[in-house]
Amino acid sequence: MYYGKINKADIANGEGVRVSLFVSGCRNHCKGCFNEATWNFKYGDPFTIKEENDIIDALKPAYIQGLTILGGEPFEPENQEVLAPFVKKVRELYPDKTIWMYSGYVFDKEMLPDDGKVHTKYTLDILKNIDVLVDGRFNCELMNLALKFRGSSNQRIILVPESLKANKVILSKLNEYKNFKVDE
Repeated sequence: MYYGKINKADIANGEGVRVSLFVSGCRNHCKGCFNEATWNFKYGDPFTIKEENDIIDALKPAYIQGLTILGGEPFEPENQEVLAPFVKKVRELYPDKTIWMYSGYVFDKEMLPDDGKVHTKYTLDILKNIDVLVDGRFNCELMNLALKFRGSSNQRIILVPESLKANKVILSKLNEYKNFKVDE
């Protein structure tokens, strides 16, 4: 697996100050994607034990709320094999920190079913070790700047442990937003 960037103080991709890993490789090719360079599976550098350890060290400070993995596309089958043991290790080392993932693939249609487009033998291992999944392809016609932690209104912020337990999608309250007017 390759990665494009590691951000050790990210406040845009999940709650609180986070460490973010931008993986490479994406087949969704959403129009208006903010990170087109990471569509290429060989963009950036190889993700090695050095980068893994750098991220684990960067998660140590108390002010870091957790890890976010986005891309590119973390749930491309090629990336899942590397990410499954990595997120498990992060979960074991930092059980009180949250793990967020972003995916253009849809949780209950393309990930969970055994015949889902990106379901692999690693998918459930990843999902069982993350707290939040922001799913759905970015749609520039549905872009809304008032949304928290997502770009378009079709994308959902899913509470993964609760959803797996209930066997249905449980949305975070972060999905809610209020339209507001700025006084001129």
